[in-house]
Amino acid sequence: MSTGYLERVLKSRVYEIVGETPLSEMPLLSERLGSRVLLKREDTQPVFSFKVRGAYNRMVRLDEADAARGGVAASAGNHAQGVALAARRLGIGAVIVMPETTPAIKMDAVRRLGAEVVAHGFSFDEANTHAHAVSSRTGRVYVHPFDDPDVIAGQGTVGMEILRQVPKTPRGIFVPVGGGGLIAGVAAYVKPLWPEVKIIGVEPEESASMFAALRAGRPVRLDEVGLFADGVAVRQVGEESFRLARQYVDEVVLVTTDETCAAIRDIYQNTRTIAEPAGALGVAGLKRYAERERLAGELLVAIDSGANVNFDRLRHIAERAEVGEQLEMLLAVTIPERAGSLLDFCRCIGERSVTEFNYRYAGKADAQIFLGLELREGAEERAATISRLVEHGYPVVDLSDDEMAKLHIRHMVGGPAAARDERLFRFEFPERPGALLGFLTHLGGRWNISLFHYRNHGSAYGRVLMGIQVPVVDYEAFDRFLEDVGYRYREETENPAYRVFLR
Repeated sequence: MSTGYLERVLKSRVYEIVGETPLSEMPLLSERLGSRVLLKREDTQPVFSFKVRGAYNRMVRLDEADAARGGVAASAGNHAQGVALAARRLGIGAVIVMPETTPAIKMDAVRRLGAEVVAHGFSFDEANTHAHAVSSRTGRVYVHPFDDPDVIAGQGTVGMEILRQVPKTPRGIFVPVGGGGLIAGVAAYVKPLWPEVKIIGVEPEESASMFAALRAGRPVRLDEVGLFADGVAVRQVGEESFRLARQYVDEVVLVTTDETCAAIRDIYQNTRTIAEPAGALGVAGLKRYAERERLAGELLVAIDSGANVNFDRLRHIAERAEVGEQLEMLLAVTIPERAGSLLDFCRCIGERSVTEFNYRYAGKADAQIFLGLELREGAEERAATISRLVEHGYPVVDLSDDEMAKLHIRHMVGGPAAARDERLFRFEFPERPGALLGFLTHLGGRWNISLFHYRNHGSAYGRVLMGIQVPVVDYEAFDRFLEDVGYRYREETENPAYRVFLR
């Protein structure tokens, strides 16, 4: 079967619509890691993503009758633009079904490419079901985003170009993984020719569908996926992409949101371009792998799969990059509430860069400070700093890995409130009109909202922190409400950052 995919990749017709993308040096990262790092720049494609390769290679092979009926696809982003551009170049009609939560900027981009946009549902699964219904009703050909041999072969041309461009045999190629089409195509081409090259997939810890599939020996459907790297937020990998991955992929590395943000910063510092979160996964995984294996003097290649990031997400990315690179630590520190105590505390910190300092007088014997400190020596300096503060009598809680603290608490420090029976939750609200109203309507007047904090990160879902006063006798009824309302949530009532700053 490998010969079949080698031939498919070699015969792919992607160069009728795209050119070969560059393999860029990353000199700063290379110096830091002690190995030469090269970045495959799929962000330079006409739609700023590799997806156009597979979409065009699938659609250019439609026979005359299928081409006349046109194509249909479901996507909230890069695949949509790839199909739309391919359809315009080929003179084929295209309908793209997009979730109603898709940002207007992405819908407008697809319309500008000449495709018809149909907004349906509030998730990819709902949009995809509708796309299949459109295909059945109209005869339009469904263009799969990843689980199609022609799509996989089109994506495989990325691997073909890498082998032509590298100065020597690389130790590994690091590939972002969503549904698996890109890594399947790259691996099916590279491994039969250069079996010594490791093909390493990279997924977010919160969307590890290929990792779960390889561990189970079959594609499995995740109950939920994270939304930060929305380009790879796929609950289940494809059957064909999994088959090829199981045959050719060496391993899958998982990375955190903070590590992904740090990789976005690395790409910017080395190339002056901004990758989307999914696009930066390859670099994030490369860094983790190089550290784990203690590599030196190797040639490593990461694929930057795309650059379709909303501008309003950049603030959030910048906030998280320092922590991801272990260049910032976040602490909750207790100091005495008396004159001169702040000066004493600052003397203990010494002459070092403070990245964040939040405090409000609360009239108690102790004061709580949310503190961010710049790190120059990573984890060792972080541990030494905490030890120094504790030795000087300051109680410390390390919040550097606390998701709620980084998303919400750092923006809310202002003193606790006397809210009885308060339970704290993180919700993901669909970014659509009426989402909050629907939640409140379902809540009715049964329980009081005592805390509310919302931040928009430019994604399909808004992050909401909410305190609700629920007497113990109502716990069972309230838990039923949480299940009925249908929004993803996580209880944070015992979170240490909440107990220090807001309780």
